[in-house]
Order: sequence, then C-alpha cells, then structure tokens
Amino acid sequence: MAAETRSGASSLVGGVGVGHTLLFAGALYAGGLVAAVLGFVVGSPSLRLKGDYLAIVTLGFGEIIRVMILNIDAIGGARGMTGVPEWTNFGWVYGVAFICVLTVKRIMQSPHGRALLAVREDEIAAEAMGVNTTRYKVTSFVVGAFFAGVAGGLYGHFLTFLSPQSFDFNRSFEIIIMVVLGGMGSTTGAIIAALFLTGLRELLRPLQEITRLDFRMVIYSLMLIILMLTRPRGLFGTKELVDFGPFKRFKKDPLESLGADGG
Repeated sequence: MAAETRSGASSLVGGVGVGHTLLFAGALYAGGLVAAVLGFVVGSPSLRLKGDYLAIVTLGFGEIIRVMILNIDAIGGARGMTGVPEWTNFGWVYGVAFICVLTVKRIMQSPHGRALLAVREDEIAAEAMGVNTTRYKVTSFVVGAFFAGVAGGLYGHFLTFLSPQSFDFNRSFEIIIMVVLGGMGSTTGAIIAALFLTGLRELLRPLQEITRLDFRMVIYSLMLIILMLTRPRGLFGTKELVDFGPFKRFKKDPLESLGADGG
C-alpha cells in the first residue's frame, strides 16, 4: 500500500522525488521573477510609446536578447542548451495554466483591473480621469513577463533542450495570433484560440511532411486577414465563454453578489 502511494505521488510530480519537485517549483518561480525584472527594464522606457512604435520596440528587444544568447557560450550559444532534466508533465502545465487564468481573473475584478480596462478602451480618456497609464501598462507587462518566464521553464523541461531559434519572430507572431483570434479582451477566447491553433498545427503536420513546405504562416496570415475584415475585435471580442448560449447559466449576476454582500 505504501509503495502504491509513493508510486502515485511520483507520477503526479513527473516521476521525480519531492526534493526535485520543490527545486523545480523554486526554479520556475525564480525564472518568472527574472523575466519580470527584465520585463520591467524593457517595459519602462518602451511602454511610453504608442501604436506601431511600441510594437517595433518590443520586437526589437526580443531580437536583441535572442542574438545575445546566440553569442553566450556559457549557456550553449548557437548550439543551444542540452541536458535539461525532463520534469514537466501535464499536471505542471495545467496547474500553472490554472494559476495564470485565476490570477488574470482576480486582477480584472479588482480596481486595478478597471483601470487596465480603461487604458485598453481609451488611453487618452483614462489619463484625463487621473489613471497613470504608463504605470498600469508596465505592471501588465511585468505580470505577463513573469508567467512567460514560468512557461519558458516548463517548455525547457519538457523538450529537455533549449535553442534561441525556438524563440524567434515567428513564435512571437504565433502568440499574438492566439490573442487576436480569440479576442483582445477575452481570457477564455484566447484559451480557445490557443487550443485551436495548436491543434491546427498538428493537423497540418502530415501535409508539411508530404509537401516539405510549412503552410502554417500562410494559413495564419489568411486567418488574420479574414478576421480583420469580418470580426475586427476577434471571435469573442470582449466577451467570455459564459456570455454565450448554454454557458450563460454559469454566469454570476453582479447585482445578486452585491445583494448577498449587503445581507
């Protein structure tokens, strides 16, 4: 019985001991903190810009970091980093994804989330109402960088190999597509779009093996063009899954929650 219990616990943590599990969790947290600090360093000057200039600067910083890593032999350089232990499993991935979605949900339901929504809808009007738009944009950038750092740690311990070529412009574009397709203001929309695009990539893999050509970027571009012409705000826009059809019964009425608090 004790052996079965230990075996079940080992399968939940990816086949490693409790010590390695705590080490892995600490490493993921440390990676998120480092990414958040770098996000603050990059975001503080660049997020004062707007529109196309902001996009150009952030993509430029991404390429600068990638080229720097290419020339650092201590972490593998152009050869990449090998020998990474395989500690990531579905439990870790779904657990971190759940924490990420829950954090975003709690932030958006707070006064800070209202300020972020105001900045998203009309930055000039938000500034006129006294919202420090630069501060909130940098904060959102730092939070996003933290979870990106954690995701990078999970990614590396899943593939057991990291290469700068895995984080080029195409990967940035792929992530942007997920957000735009799902809806710029919808958390569940971005999740569904990510699942759809990931599944689509695997479905196109046999075609890529036959033709020796990668049609993903072509299909992504066509999807973007069609989406911008038909639904400029994405499939979900600013709505969530609970705003549609049979899922509406799971939506909480804010007036009822206020009444319950008052009682």
